[in-house]
Parts: sequence; C-alpha cells; structure tokens
Amino acid sequence: MSKQEKKPILNKLFESKNTHKEPAEAINKEEFIKTIKSRRSVRIFNDEPVLEKDMKECLELTVLAPNSSNLQPWEFYWVKSEEKKQKLIEYCLGQPAASTAQELVVAVARPDFWKVNQKRMLDLIEEMGEKAPKSAKTYYKKIVPLAYNQGLLSIRGYLKKLIMEIRGIKIPTPREPYNKRGMAIWAHKSTALACENLMLSLRAYGYDSCPMEGMDSKRIKKLLRLSNPAEISMVISAGKRAENGVYGKQLRFDNKYFVQII
Repeated sequence: MSKQEKKPILNKLFESKNTHKEPAEAINKEEFIKTIKSRRSVRIFNDEPVLEKDMKECLELTVLAPNSSNLQPWEFYWVKSEEKKQKLIEYCLGQPAASTAQELVVAVARPDFWKVNQKRMLDLIEEMGEKAPKSAKTYYKKIVPLAYNQGLLSIRGYLKKLIMEIRGIKIPTPREPYNKRGMAIWAHKSTALACENLMLSLRAYGYDSCPMEGMDSKRIKKLLRLSNPAEISMVISAGKRAENGVYGKQLRFDNKYFVQII
C-alpha cells in the first residue's frame, strides 16, 4: 500500500483539488468599519417601524453566516403575531429592549439538524452528478455521521471519545463533540455567528438591535412549540433607537487582556 493510500480519509479530503473559482469582491472598508462601530445594544426603540422588505432581506443575510460543515444547525422565528409577540415580551421579562422593539426574532440552536441537513446535502450532491467532487460525497456520507452521531445515551459518542483520546496521544485529532451537551455547544456556535450577521445587517440597513439572554427559555420553547434537543440561543429585538436608547458609552477593557500574539 502506498503512502497516499495509508493516509486517513480526512487528510485525503483536505488534499482534494478545488475547481470552484470565486474571486473576492471589493468592499467599502470605511462603511464596514462604520457598521461595526455603530452597532450598539439598544435598550429603547422609537415608534418607527421596520420595513417588512428590509426585515426579510436581513433574515436572508442572516443565514449566509459561516456554519459547521454547512449543516446549518439553526432556526430563526420572526414573531409577527401580536398575541405571540406580547407573550414573548413577557417571557423576555418585560425588559425595554423587548417591549419597545418593533420586531422580535428568536434564534434557536438545532443540534438535531445535522441529520436532516446531511441528507439534504447528499441529495444535492446526487443532483450534481459527475460535477460533484467525490470528496464531498465521502465527507457527508462518512465523516459527518462519525463526527455528529452520538448514538443512544451518547454511548457511541463516548466510545468515539475514547478512541480519539488514544489516537490523539501521537497525532493531532478532532475530539469534540462526543455527547448531547457537546452537540448543543456545536449548534450554538454556528447560531451565534448567524445572530451577528442579523445584527450587523440590521445596522447596515439603518436599524438597531439588542441580543437578549435574560428570558424564560422554557416558556419561549413552549410558545414556539419546540421540543428537545432544540435550545433557545437568544432573542434579538429590532427597530430604530430612541434618543435615550443606548444606556452609556461603549466600554471595552484594554485589548491586552484578550488579544494575545504568540
């Protein structure tokens, strides 16, 4: 057997040739910096509505966020029903960021979506026929279940952890996730990236937002008719800031505490 044949399948996937060409588009750096710096957690909104067209476009930009293996482990509930909206405000503890918002979006992490979206990806690969790289089919058919299928009571996941810990003694090895809690963390990471897309999109469209964690997640899940393993990641309010909508100047500790160059 040649050295190439002996290499793990994951290494072969990384070495596969990519024939897709997509040059990076030029962007306005100053406008991007302005969007980042002007985004604030707005606690009080004015009465100006968010245009439905703008909200839909911002949600479309939301799901363009990077995510693990393109398995898109998220859902976003734009709560438009006035009855449900009032309940959601109550479950967000009545805080002004919710009660004065023009729109409310619930971000839900879906660790269970790996399986249904794995199938969707394989279906798309089949539709592409010969145009689809073999490495993509191998990845979604073999690597994805190996990484994300934890099995009943996470038994499969713990067995995988044991094998990976032994393997990792000698070579760099992917170790997580290996249980249901790890899968939830996996889903929340991708969902949080998409939430940032939503907040920056709203700012670019001239609106403001506030990500809220102070909430009764159990009641919100019931309101949305969600069951486990779905988890509420955060609720994002949207609107245009009132004059007193920001509670103070932006404060960040010195970068030396957080940014390490090694």
